Amino acid sequence: MRDAQKPDHVSLNTLLGRLREGRYVIPDFQREFEWKPWDIRELMRSIFLDYYVGSLLLWKGKPESFEALSCEPIYGHAGKSEPSYIVLDGQQRLTAMYYAFVAPDVNAPSRKNRYLYFIHVDRFMDGEYEEAFIYDWTRSGVNLLEDLESQFAGHLFPLSVVGQEGWALANWVQKYEQHWQESASASRDAGDELAASDAEKHAERASAFGKHLQSLCERYQISYVELDQELELEKVCDIFTQINSRGVKLDVFDLINALLKPKGLQLKHMWRKAAPRFEFVEKASMNVYVLQVMSILRQAYCSPKYLYYLLPGQERTLRGADGSLHNEVLVPDAADFKSRWQDAVDVLDEAVKLLRHPQEFGAIAASYLPYISILPAFASLLATVRALPSSRQLDAQRKLRHWYWASVFTVRYSGSVESTTSRDYLDVKLWFEDDDVEPGLIAEFAARFRSLDLRGEVKRGTSVYNGIFNLLVLGKACDWATGAAPQHDDLDDHHIVPKSWGQKQKLGKAIDTILNRTPLTAGTNRKVIRDRLPNAYLPELIEANGESLVRATLESHCISPAAFDILMRDPFGPGDYEAFLVERQRTLMEAIEDLLVKERLGLPPQLRELDVQIEQVELALRRLVDQVLSGSPEELPPHVALKIQGRLQAAAKKNAAFDEAKYSSLAGILEFADLRELQDVITSKALWSRFCSAIELNATKESLAGRFDQLAELRNGIRHSRTVSDVARKDGEAALAWFGQVLEKAQGVGS
Repeated sequence: MRDAQKPDHVSLNTLLGRLREGRYVIPDFQREFEWKPWDIRELMRSIFLDYYVGSLLLWKGKPESFEALSCEPIYGHAGKSEPSYIVLDGQQRLTAMYYAFVAPDVNAPSRKNRYLYFIHVDRFMDGEYEEAFIYDWTRSGVNLLEDLESQFAGHLFPLSVVGQEGWALANWVQKYEQHWQESASASRDAGDELAASDAEKHAERASAFGKHLQSLCERYQISYVELDQELELEKVCDIFTQINSRGVKLDVFDLINALLKPKGLQLKHMWRKAAPRFEFVEKASMNVYVLQVMSILRQAYCSPKYLYYLLPGQERTLRGADGSLHNEVLVPDAADFKSRWQDAVDVLDEAVKLLRHPQEFGAIAASYLPYISILPAFASLLATVRALPSSRQLDAQRKLRHWYWASVFTVRYSGSVESTTSRDYLDVKLWFEDDDVEPGLIAEFAARFRSLDLRGEVKRGTSVYNGIFNLLVLGKACDWATGAAPQHDDLDDHHIVPKSWGQKQKLGKAIDTILNRTPLTAGTNRKVIRDRLPNAYLPELIEANGESLVRATLESHCISPAAFDILMRDPFGPGDYEAFLVERQRTLMEAIEDLLVKERLGLPPQLRELDVQIEQVELALRRLVDQVLSGSPEELPPHVALKIQGRLQAAAKKNAAFDEAKYSSLAGILEFADLRELQDVITSKALWSRFCSAIELNATKESLAGRFDQLAELRNGIRHSRTVSDVARKDGEAALAWFGQVLEKAQGVGS
């Protein structure tokens, strides 16, 4: 391997010449050019201050190498390309130099405009290097590029002059110096010695600046290491991945991109084709998320080390149940990889559309998505739901929703999420199969949600803040001016009590809490609310639309009648604002419990009301059992007690904050009893007569069982997202009415 690596250096002039000629090309496995405009500016400052900007790693190319690596010109390069070197390390720096010094007519990466770079010559010569280097993306910058007189008068040197061929640089400096010499002469002729002296100083600085530029272009050296063109392709890819496993790392997508290239896969091109489907979210992370979904669906894990097992033909060592080791290939060939990639792209696209839908999850803008990092888990579980038999999909979708909202309001995906993603995928997938293996997260959500401090969640973008906003969108929060549901693309979270008032009252961040914000159209905010207190704009709405309609409209925003009355107070002071926050916190907590914890969000209004009535009957039956058994758990039928005890133990194991004292009482134990177990308690041979006496029940066990059957069919249809027929609904309504009348007869037990 002698002479396989040859260190050398090249002058800035020579380097720019090679860049113009298209001598440097980028292999497909490299990441895109992604430096921000200020990164380019900082590199320019380093070069002009004669700082070392790092070494390049180049592979001396030949036609078959350029073809094998699908090499492309430097970003922005136009015209004929004469490739000589494949850039393995240094693409960002080389492209930044080309973009600033040659100034191609292309937009900067992830920007809508072209950026032009200038040096304030006077500031540079004064040693004010921080302020000397600037960039411009406006039409003024383009106009300035074509206006030499304005450049000279403003002491603005376009860096694009450095990249021009021939005598462009020398001519610019000469004309700049001449401009100020002529200005000095004109000022002196006009008798203005002060202006003449300043102009002469600028002319001298122009000359000095020109010498600095000449020295820079001829003597500034960029070092590089050149790899021999006869090196094998796989060896070069290996060198590339080794280099990028140290120092400033490429992300896992870029490394896998490099490793896939020898296998005939162009991952970067595959992502370019998929990327337009993810305009809604931040695309920077989505390419890795596609790989993570592929990995989760194939092996349930998604950390970087597992992503490498997606390489076609890559073996993974597994340990069997008997302790023996065996090897398994997860992705046999390139065709299988492409198929899995496309499946992952499709389900991620579907997941994003579902989350942003105003009637599904309510994240109507990317800024209101509680987590981007939840996407791999959500998409993978969605794919699992889609693969289930159609008869089971509704129930699985219900569970998927419950897991999602529990994750949002427990801030589950705010930290390192790869292990959480894998664990949640396995747990929820198992829950799809078995109702009795509910993930501990669900119980944690039910136990913890009331401890949420919505007032403290003042920062926009936090998961709880966005979750509340999504919930209001899903609740079809109506427009205050028209009473109609506004278009989701015309919504933003505006203040109810104006921010300007809060600033005058010195409320600080308290005025920005989600408790004081709600989805409103920009027109309503500007034309109705403006900077006025609610006691000023609400009476106008009442006069125009009637009080009942205005109250109903605000209730769709979780502003209760009590909160409405507080907002109408006149005068309205900090104490009233505090009372409003307390009341809205209570209302939002009830909404979270009703819609998310009790899973009524996806129900039609009629079924949602029936579900509330069923819950009231179940609670009344629990109170009845507790009263008749005098709070003694020992009186429960043994088979019922055994079933409930199993659930209690499972809940205690999943939830570290489980209140053992509460759930040792009969009332606490009965929280884990289902409807059929309550039926078994009431109709047990030893207890039947006591219950008949307590509620003056004039019915047989058989007729009571029929009522329980009717209620259970309606309850299970609602709770498990099954189709509820008209007959089942009417029978269930009849059972509800019957239980309501019967339970009223038990003293102290009302429905």
